Amino acid sequence: MTEAHRLLREVWGFADFRPGQEEIVGAVAEGRDVLAIMPTGGGKSLCYQLPALMRPGVTLVISPLIALMRDQVRALTAAGVAAGALTSQSGPEETEAVFAALDEGRLKLLYMAPERLSAASTPPMLRRIGVAMIAVDEAHCVSQWGHDFRPDYLRIGELRRALGNVQTVALTATADAETRTEIVARLFGGQAPATFLRGFDRPNLFLEFRPKDRPREQLLAFAAARRGLSGIVYCASRAKTETLAQALRDAGHSALAYHAGLDADDRRLAETRFQREDGLIVCATIAFGMGVDKPDIRYVAHADLPKSIEAYYQEIGRAGRDGAPADTLTLSGPDYGGLEFQPAYIQVMDGITFIYLDPASDE
Repeated sequence: MTEAHRLLREVWGFADFRPGQEEIVGAVAEGRDVLAIMPTGGGKSLCYQLPALMRPGVTLVISPLIALMRDQVRALTAAGVAAGALTSQSGPEETEAVFAALDEGRLKLLYMAPERLSAASTPPMLRRIGVAMIAVDEAHCVSQWGHDFRPDYLRIGELRRALGNVQTVALTATADAETRTEIVARLFGGQAPATFLRGFDRPNLFLEFRPKDRPREQLLAFAAARRGLSGIVYCASRAKTETLAQALRDAGHSALAYHAGLDADDRRLAETRFQREDGLIVCATIAFGMGVDKPDIRYVAHADLPKSIEAYYQEIGRAGRDGAPADTLTLSGPDYGGLEFQPAYIQVMDGITFIYLDPASDE
């Protein structure tokens, strides 16, 4: 681990590992298959990036998050690490430069979207460049019953076998016991990897829940109390992201909307602005992906309830990645076009929440 500590200082500028990182890095550096479940913001990417520099060959990183891949490639390149990405948003010149670096043996980390695994040319190309390790980010996406299932993740196990059962490292922040079992079966062929399960507590996050009552005013007041700080406001619809972003701009904030309906150039511009500008607020749907990696996001607000507790954990996890205090706000309660319904009571059966409205209400 002497070499690992040297790289940690010289490449990443850190004096020491974060809790839980060192033993995972050690296991990966030893060539072991690894499943690591670490809290959001715990530094999962370092656990495969650093060992990638300690060995010959290319480390293939499979991630569903194009914005995160681009951010990590940019950060690694700035640190002097040869890294590149092949995604649907890669232009011809960028793609040509990545393949040239691979052919010349210069690239250490290759980021790839899972959709590329379906191409018949992908396995031969990966064999030719000498893939020494596969790192699977957001590994819970392999679970067919999970909230973020990606069908192309099911191809990873087949790819691993095609590459001669190359060392594989799977990482995620959200995986219950059933999901962990599914990850082992689908990615590791049922052969148990070294498993590291870390706590999920984020002591620097303050969690606040309020009944939804005039939600626009509540969110504007929340943002006003944190004026000049970077934040994210999650919304259930594209239209709401637009109206809330405009309301924030009208109140003097720097704000923009982000959703899947934007064209690729607008989305990339929004991602770039959010990474580089201080005090920018993004009103977003869940299209603002799992891996948003800006360290100084000081708050995350939910204008609507997330789809699941796992989604809630992922989304609030974007705040306070630098370890400094950060706030979250979740507005709960029905909101139908401005009409407020007061539930008489709530019942949960077989994972379905039934909200019974007040029968005395005219609405």
